[in-house]
Amino acid sequence: MYSTIPHWINGAATEGDSPNRGDVFNPATGAVARTVPLASVADVNAGVAAAKAAFPEWGNTSLAKRTAVMFAFRELFNARKDELAAIITAEHGKVLSDAAGEIARGLEVLDFACGIAQLSKGEYSENVSTGVDVYSLQQPLGVVSIISPFNFPAMVPMWFFPMAVAAGNTVVLKPSEKDPSSAVWMAELFTEAGLPDGVFNVVHGDKLAVDTLLEHPDVASVSFVGSTPIAKYIYETAAHHGKRVQALGGAKNHMLVLPDADLDLVADSAVNAGFGSAGERCMAVSVVVAVEPVADELIAKVSERMATLRTGDGTRGCDMGPLITEQHRDKVASYIELAETDGASVVVDGRGIEIDGDANGFWLGPTLIDNVSTDSDVYKHEIFGPVLSVIRVATYEEGLELINSSQYGNGTAIFTNDGGAARRFQREVEVGMVGINVPIPVPVAYFSFGGWKDSAFGDTKAYGPDAIRFFTRQKAVTSRWLDPSHGGINLGFPQNNG
Repeated sequence: MYSTIPHWINGAATEGDSPNRGDVFNPATGAVARTVPLASVADVNAGVAAAKAAFPEWGNTSLAKRTAVMFAFRELFNARKDELAAIITAEHGKVLSDAAGEIARGLEVLDFACGIAQLSKGEYSENVSTGVDVYSLQQPLGVVSIISPFNFPAMVPMWFFPMAVAAGNTVVLKPSEKDPSSAVWMAELFTEAGLPDGVFNVVHGDKLAVDTLLEHPDVASVSFVGSTPIAKYIYETAAHHGKRVQALGGAKNHMLVLPDADLDLVADSAVNAGFGSAGERCMAVSVVVAVEPVADELIAKVSERMATLRTGDGTRGCDMGPLITEQHRDKVASYIELAETDGASVVVDGRGIEIDGDANGFWLGPTLIDNVSTDSDVYKHEIFGPVLSVIRVATYEEGLELINSSQYGNGTAIFTNDGGAARRFQREVEVGMVGINVPIPVPVAYFSFGGWKDSAFGDTKAYGPDAIRFFTRQKAVTSRWLDPSHGGINLGFPQNNG
């Protein structure tokens, strides 16, 4: 692994010309493990220029050859995925099993992209008028950019770039500067699989790199995942510069528990969905909405399971690792103090817990808070950490209204054994992804991922069928091949459909 994590431009590693560097920590030790160059405008321009130069040939490459490269990449990736899991754990901190799960979900999208020949077929209507046929073509956009977050350094880029590349586009990926090595690992592997130089480029950086991509005249589209304020900024800025945009934002995901639910299943699901990946995921369950009289029993079951969780170094078989940075850990921990100030009850406190790891790591244990007020910032803000809140309501209707009143609409779940209640919920809830007795309703790769309201900006979701719509543009062709015996000239507009 590189000590200084390079950019990957035009098929080669480079540190670029910027003197600016960022520290990449091992969150389990608190120590700086590597550095990463923060791109200058010239560095970003070099990545875009490489992608632009590669586009004509790659966009004109046959579907058969593009598919062969995608299959080769998939086979190499699958054979060496343990390498990537170790990189993710070292830089993000999540435990190895979480890293492996992230990779598995990313591979699902890569599998889907291998079917690009079937997915990108157009339509054909014969003889719409005498001797006239109309058909549509799906053609690539050109240079597309991806700006991805720290929490899933492999999976989130894979939501986008396999489909973009398979469709004939060229890519500039700007990964999070907090854990950037995964992106370079994937770029090197893609090159090994036979991808031509310049088709997939990685440029590291901060806001300067992001803004350069948003404003660059040669970038056709922007795909983004991150917090809602930044997603809104990405959408507005890139759209202002004439780009196609999909910007996925934050979330406050609720789990509605009806009185007839299997509370053991609910407790298992709440712990898994609330504390997996240390709660640093946009699909984490952060609020349990308990329809009385189940709250006390449910809290007891959740607390019992939380007591068995081991927090520590992700390489030691622990259940939950550290948070990504010290600053983020302290911010998340501040919400526990705020909850106490606002009158909530901290049932399980993750501050100062015993950990299996270096004392200097960025630790915060699983935390459970009861009787959280909807007026508190603990409820209103996306905490993005291992903090699970409980809100008690009297009825299904009250719980539904609570969820629908949220500014976010990413994911939600209902736990019940009543099919009618579940069917009503999936119809009435104002959220983009719904789980029924499933706590993290992330769609499989042949459906599309994305939320509603302030959880998503733009007209298309990630991966699945929406990826084809986003990474291609449709061209309609009206064609008439004249009979050799036809004669005469007619410059007028057609007068009939005969």
